[in-house]
Amino acid sequence: MAADDVSSAIVAEGVSRSHVIKIDGYSRIKGLSENGKYVSSIPFSVGGHSWIIDFYPNGSGKESEDYLSFYLCLDSACDKDVKAIFSFKLLDKNGGPVTLYSRTSTMHTFNSKYPSWGYNKFMKKTELEGSAYLSDDSFDIKCEITIMKEVCSKETDKKGKQFVVVPPADLHQHLGNLLVNMDGTNVTFDVGEERFLAHRCVLAARSSVFKAEFYGAMNVKSRRTIKIEDMEAGVFRSLLHFIYTDTLPDASQDHNCPGLKEACFEFLASPSNLESVMASDGYDHLKSSCQSVLTEFMARFMPPEMKALGLVMAPARFDDDDDDDKSLKGRKRMRVQE
Repeated sequence: MAADDVSSAIVAEGVSRSHVIKIDGYSRIKGLSENGKYVSSIPFSVGGHSWIIDFYPNGSGKESEDYLSFYLCLDSACDKDVKAIFSFKLLDKNGGPVTLYSRTSTMHTFNSKYPSWGYNKFMKKTELEGSAYLSDDSFDIKCEITIMKEVCSKETDKKGKQFVVVPPADLHQHLGNLLVNMDGTNVTFDVGEERFLAHRCVLAARSSVFKAEFYGAMNVKSRRTIKIEDMEAGVFRSLLHFIYTDTLPDASQDHNCPGLKEACFEFLASPSNLESVMASDGYDHLKSSCQSVLTEFMARFMPPEMKALGLVMAPARFDDDDDDDKSLKGRKRMRVQE
């Protein structure tokens, strides 16, 4: 009897994700920022860690005052020794990376002592300002991050493949189908002349408002039918679509439907809902397709210090005179060797 062959693989697992930051109003931001001052993106999550991007429009130090500087910062104070590879890429008008202005790092360790790594001479300001990549006084930078996990050994089949292949995430499609098929619905909404069937558990999990209404002090669990008085049926249909699929229907922006936009704003005003949306794959599409809607949302609902599409302006605070290796909040800022 022939013996079964066994093979294995040593795998360095990693989690990858990208974040696109739009610098809108570049000339104004540059005019308001002195050398060594930065603007920061809103926090975003990769690999279970919170990150921010720091942009120095007039350079991070004296030697880079003629350049744009970009740094990736670990924003989770309690995280220890997060190993990551990252890149900064200038994007063209079609969203593709510009090879000449793309920088990819080697592996670096982010921790409380060295939470920030980046490029103090990413590109010359004059090169950006004289290029077609600066359009309507704005440009886009894409940061790609790969978080390295533990190296492990796994048994594979004879073809060298893993026994278990994890399929791509499609939970939003299944939930969307659940809404369309109406399987297992247990609550009904009467909106205008239309009736909508939904699932209490899904609504409660996705919205603190529905959670309070179904299971909190506003408990209406005994009521199977809820009448909505102050919303159009089309708006409510689109709101359900957003809750179930994590995608914003085109109706609110493309068809000038302010009621739906306000309903989505109310949903996103909850910190937990906003965090979930920002962590979803649909958030990047939302940023690129509905930039004006995000701008309005941040202006109305974000804290006063959050300005200009989620960018906040603040001076870099250094521990000593060596402004090449220090960064914001007194933390070490390490320059990637080019």
